Amino acid sequence: MIKAGIIGGSGYTGGELIRILLHHSEAEIDFVFSTTRAGKTLVTAHPDLLGSTEMEFTGSINPDVDVVFLCLGHGNSSKFLKENHFSNTTKIIDLSNDFRLQEDAVFEGMKFVYGLPELKRSDIQKADYIANPGCFATTIQLGLLPLAKAGLLTNDVHINAVTGSTGAGVSPSATSHFSWRNNNVSWYKPFTHQHLGEINESLKSLQSDSGELFLLPNRGNFTRGILATAYTKFEGSEEEAIRLYKDFYSDAVFTHISEEPIYLKQVVNTNNCHIHLHKHEDILLITSVTDNLLKGASGQAVQNMNLMFGFEESEGLQLKAGVF
Repeated sequence: MIKAGIIGGSGYTGGELIRILLHHSEAEIDFVFSTTRAGKTLVTAHPDLLGSTEMEFTGSINPDVDVVFLCLGHGNSSKFLKENHFSNTTKIIDLSNDFRLQEDAVFEGMKFVYGLPELKRSDIQKADYIANPGCFATTIQLGLLPLAKAGLLTNDVHINAVTGSTGAGVSPSATSHFSWRNNNVSWYKPFTHQHLGEINESLKSLQSDSGELFLLPNRGNFTRGILATAYTKFEGSEEEAIRLYKDFYSDAVFTHISEEPIYLKQVVNTNNCHIHLHKHEDILLITSVTDNLLKGASGQAVQNMNLMFGFEESEGLQLKAGVF
């Protein structure tokens, strides 16, 4: 059994990590660090864990754990690592955006690998430090990577994506509390979302001349999940596109191609990404769905941990969606 530490365990991603790791056959939680809840039980922040654990949050860390997950707000992971040090054998998986871009990947002598298993599996298996992808970035990249690999992203791509309120984090804001979010939909950060940088880096690593991405993110009136629709010109048939995608993801444990139209509830509470392809005249419509807290965050972080330590990739992540 490896020992895992969680930094920032009181938020949504921390709670999902705790839930997964409590039932992981190869890992056990050594500590859950929180500056605001030290000495209180995990259940005070995550009442869904009642009956599963009596652990308490701690205000100190064990620097010798085998792996540590950083579930901190963007910009805070780098600050935390400057002020706190772990052993040379401790692997680090960061869920913020601090180290995702190539220009930020080297920090304090640590080289962070971008942790999208469908793109970087062999690099992740050899890595000590992982920058976990963003939720929008994961959903959109998985929808576009096969086209980039085949050199077929030669035209602009238009993307419309809607996310649940948990994507905004556990701290309430003007656009995440119930009265505003319920029965309401709105767009935000049109064409400038922060995940575009990592998406473009991944696509251009496969096709340097890939077209421009136009992303319109939306806030949905539900709690979790992302549904992204992307469309671009495509000269082949729908059958050829399906074959291309199935070949690309033939070894992927969690990414699946559906020949039937897909919907969000198929993947909520799982680490899966489902993709559907539809051809209309010369346009290919790619729909991809994920759970923003699992495949878009904590589930993918555990998937990366499994690869880093040589465990079964799906260990701890055999989760079923509730579609009814």
